[in-house]
Amino acid sequence: MDNSICQVYEDEIQSLEEEIKLLAEKYEDSQQESTFFSDEEILMSIKSFQREFQGQSKGHESPSDLKAQLESLETDLSFLMKFTGIQFTSHSKKTVEKTTNRTVRKHRLSGNCHSLSFQLEFQLLEMQNKETVSAVITDLSIIMESGEDSDVSKFVSSTEEHGNLLTFFRSLSSYAEWYEHRRCTFLHFKVMF
Repeated sequence: MDNSICQVYEDEIQSLEEEIKLLAEKYEDSQQESTFFSDEEILMSIKSFQREFQGQSKGHESPSDLKAQLESLETDLSFLMKFTGIQFTSHSKKTVEKTTNRTVRKHRLSGNCHSLSFQLEFQLLEMQNKETVSAVITDLSIIMESGEDSDVSKFVSSTEEHGNLLTFFRSLSSYAEWYEHRRCTFLHFKVMF
Protein backbone atom coordinates (compact mmCIF):
# COMPACT_ATOMS: atom_id res chain seq x y z
CA MET A 1 0.00 0.00 0.00
CA ASP A 2 2.91 2.36 0.74
CA ASN A 3 4.29 1.81 -2.78
CA SER A 4 0.95 2.71 -4.34
CA ILE A 5 0.74 5.91 -2.28
CA CYS A 6 4.31 6.81 -3.30
CA GLN A 7 3.42 6.13 -6.93
CA VAL A 8 0.38 8.42 -6.68
CA TYR A 9 2.55 11.19 -5.22
CA GLU A 10 5.23 10.67 -7.86
CA ASP A 11 2.60 10.83 -10.61
CA GLU A 12 1.21 14.04 -9.11
CA ILE A 13 4.71 15.55 -8.87
CA GLN A 14 5.40 14.63 -12.50
CA SER A 15 2.07 16.14 -13.56
CA LEU A 16 2.86 19.37 -11.69
CA GLU A 17 6.35 19.55 -13.21
CA GLU A 18 4.85 19.21 -16.70
CA GLU A 19 2.30 21.91 -15.91
CA ILE A 20 5.06 24.23 -14.67
CA LYS A 21 7.04 23.58 -17.85
CA LEU A 22 4.02 24.42 -20.04
CA LEU A 23 3.31 27.59 -18.06
CA ALA A 24 6.95 28.65 -18.35
CA GLU A 25 6.80 28.14 -22.13
CA LYS A 26 3.58 30.16 -22.37
CA TYR A 27 5.15 32.93 -20.30
CA GLU A 28 8.20 33.05 -22.56
CA ASP A 29 5.97 33.13 -25.65
CA SER A 30 3.92 36.00 -24.25
CA GLN A 31 7.10 37.89 -23.32
CA GLN A 32 8.38 37.50 -26.89
CA GLU A 33 5.04 38.59 -28.35
CA SER A 34 4.96 41.71 -26.21
CA THR A 35 8.34 42.81 -27.53
CA PHE A 36 6.82 43.08 -31.03
CA PHE A 37 4.53 45.92 -29.93
CA SER A 38 5.56 49.44 -29.07
CA ASP A 39 4.79 50.95 -25.67
CA GLU A 40 2.20 53.22 -27.28
CA GLU A 41 0.37 50.27 -28.86
CA ILE A 42 0.30 48.42 -25.55
CA LEU A 43 -1.05 51.49 -23.70
CA MET A 44 -3.73 52.01 -26.37
CA SER A 45 -4.81 48.37 -26.03
CA ILE A 46 -5.00 48.65 -22.25
CA LYS A 47 -7.07 51.84 -22.42
CA SER A 48 -9.39 50.30 -25.01
CA PHE A 49 -9.88 47.24 -22.81
CA GLN A 50 -10.56 49.40 -19.74
CA ARG A 51 -13.17 51.48 -21.61
CA GLU A 52 -14.87 48.33 -22.85
CA PHE A 53 -14.80 46.73 -19.39
CA GLN A 54 -16.13 49.87 -17.68
CA GLY A 55 -18.94 50.13 -20.21
CA GLN A 56 -19.96 46.52 -19.56
CA SER A 57 -19.79 46.83 -15.79
CA LYS A 58 -21.77 50.08 -15.76
CA GLY A 59 -24.56 48.41 -17.72
CA HIS A 60 -24.84 45.63 -15.16
CA GLU A 61 -24.45 47.72 -12.03
CA SER A 62 -27.27 50.15 -12.54
CA PRO A 63 -29.44 50.17 -9.41
CA SER A 64 -32.67 49.90 -11.39
CA ASP A 65 -31.34 46.85 -13.29
CA LEU A 66 -30.23 45.18 -10.06
CA LYS A 67 -33.57 45.93 -8.41
CA ALA A 68 -35.46 44.47 -11.38
CA GLN A 69 -33.28 41.35 -11.30
CA LEU A 70 -33.83 40.96 -7.56
CA GLU A 71 -37.60 41.33 -7.91
CA SER A 72 -37.61 38.76 -10.71
CA LEU A 73 -35.60 36.31 -8.61
CA GLU A 74 -37.88 36.84 -5.62
CA THR A 75 -40.93 36.18 -7.80
CA ASP A 76 -39.36 32.98 -9.15
CA LEU A 77 -38.43 31.83 -5.65
CA SER A 78 -41.94 32.53 -4.35
CA PHE A 79 -43.44 30.54 -7.24
CA LEU A 80 -41.12 27.58 -6.58
CA MET A 81 -41.91 27.59 -2.86
CA LYS A 82 -45.66 27.60 -3.58
CA PHE A 83 -45.32 24.96 -6.28
CA THR A 84 -43.14 22.51 -4.32
CA GLY A 85 -44.02 23.46 -0.75
CA ILE A 86 -40.29 23.42 0.06
CA GLN A 87 -38.90 26.36 1.99
CA PHE A 88 -35.25 26.47 3.04
CA THR A 89 -34.64 28.11 6.39
CA SER A 90 -30.86 27.84 6.59
CA HIS A 91 -27.84 26.82 4.54
CA SER A 92 -24.16 26.67 5.38
CA LYS A 93 -21.20 25.66 3.25
CA LYS A 94 -17.65 24.88 4.29
CA THR A 95 -14.72 23.96 2.06
CA VAL A 96 -13.09 20.82 3.43
CA GLU A 97 -10.46 20.19 0.75
CA LYS A 98 -9.31 22.11 -2.31
CA THR A 99 -6.73 21.17 -4.91
CA THR A 100 -6.24 22.25 -8.52
CA ASN A 101 -8.73 19.76 -9.93
CA ARG A 102 -10.72 18.61 -6.88
CA THR A 103 -12.86 20.45 -4.32
CA VAL A 104 -14.81 18.97 -1.41
CA ARG A 105 -17.42 21.14 0.32
CA LYS A 106 -19.64 20.24 3.25
CA HIS A 107 -23.22 21.54 3.04
CA ARG A 108 -25.91 21.78 5.70
CA LEU A 109 -29.49 22.58 4.74
CA SER A 110 -32.62 22.81 6.81
CA GLY A 111 -36.15 23.69 5.89
CA ASN A 112 -39.79 22.78 5.78
CA CYS A 113 -41.98 21.10 3.24
CA HIS A 114 -45.61 21.89 4.09
CA SER A 115 -45.73 20.90 7.78
CA LEU A 116 -42.71 18.52 7.76
CA SER A 117 -39.28 19.77 8.70
CA PHE A 118 -36.03 18.31 7.40
CA GLN A 119 -32.29 18.69 7.76
CA LEU A 120 -29.65 17.56 5.28
CA GLU A 121 -25.92 17.27 5.61
CA PHE A 122 -23.72 16.12 2.72
CA GLN A 123 -20.38 16.55 1.05
CA LEU A 124 -20.15 17.66 -2.56
CA LEU A 125 -17.09 16.40 -4.41
CA GLU A 126 -16.37 18.49 -7.52
CA MET A 127 -13.76 17.20 -9.96
CA GLN A 128 -12.53 19.24 -12.91
CA ASN A 129 -11.02 17.65 -16.01
CA LYS A 130 -9.83 20.14 -18.65
CA GLU A 131 -13.25 21.41 -19.84
CA THR A 132 -15.78 19.46 -17.75
CA VAL A 133 -16.75 19.59 -14.10
CA SER A 134 -18.44 16.65 -12.43
CA ALA A 135 -20.04 16.66 -9.00
CA VAL A 136 -20.80 13.73 -6.71
CA ILE A 137 -22.72 13.78 -3.45
CA THR A 138 -21.17 11.75 -0.63
CA ASP A 139 -21.87 11.25 3.07
CA LEU A 140 -25.54 12.22 2.79
CA SER A 141 -27.36 12.35 6.10
CA ILE A 142 -31.07 13.19 6.32
CA ILE A 143 -33.00 13.97 9.49
CA MET A 144 -36.78 14.14 9.16
CA GLU A 145 -39.62 14.28 11.61
CA SER A 146 -41.50 11.31 10.20
CA GLY A 147 -42.99 10.05 13.42
CA GLU A 148 -43.48 6.31 13.43
CA ASP A 149 -43.86 5.94 9.65
CA SER A 150 -41.54 3.08 8.67
CA ASP A 151 -41.99 3.76 4.95
CA VAL A 152 -40.46 7.22 5.37
CA SER A 153 -37.58 5.74 7.35
CA LYS A 154 -36.94 3.21 4.57
CA PHE A 155 -37.12 5.94 1.94
CA VAL A 156 -34.69 8.16 3.89
CA SER A 157 -32.26 5.25 4.33
CA SER A 158 -32.41 4.42 0.61
CA THR A 159 -31.88 8.06 -0.35
CA GLU A 160 -28.89 8.37 1.99
CA GLU A 161 -27.41 5.21 0.48
CA HIS A 162 -27.80 6.37 -3.14
CA GLY A 163 -27.14 10.09 -2.51
CA ASN A 164 -29.88 11.25 -4.88
CA LEU A 165 -31.10 14.67 -3.72
CA LEU A 166 -33.40 15.28 -6.69
CA THR A 167 -35.40 12.12 -5.91
CA PHE A 168 -35.49 13.11 -2.24
CA PHE A 169 -36.95 16.57 -2.90
CA ARG A 170 -39.46 15.30 -5.47
CA SER A 171 -40.67 12.56 -3.14
CA LEU A 172 -40.63 14.83 -0.10
CA SER A 173 -42.82 17.38 -1.86
CA SER A 174 -45.39 14.75 -2.85
CA TYR A 175 -45.32 12.94 0.49
CA ALA A 176 -45.58 16.14 2.55
CA GLU A 177 -48.54 17.37 0.50
CA TRP A 178 -50.47 14.14 1.11
CA TYR A 179 -49.30 14.02 4.74
CA GLU A 180 -50.88 17.46 5.21
CA HIS A 181 -54.13 16.30 3.59
CA ARG A 182 -54.26 13.23 5.88
CA ARG A 183 -53.54 15.34 8.96
CA CYS A 184 -56.33 17.81 8.09
CA THR A 185 -58.76 14.95 7.42
CA PHE A 186 -58.03 13.27 10.76
CA LEU A 187 -58.37 16.62 12.55
CA HIS A 188 -61.75 17.08 10.86
CA PHE A 189 -62.95 13.69 12.12
CA LYS A 190 -61.58 14.36 15.63
CA VAL A 191 -63.59 17.58 15.81
CA MET A 192 -66.75 15.81 14.60
CA PHE A 193 -66.55 13.02 17.17
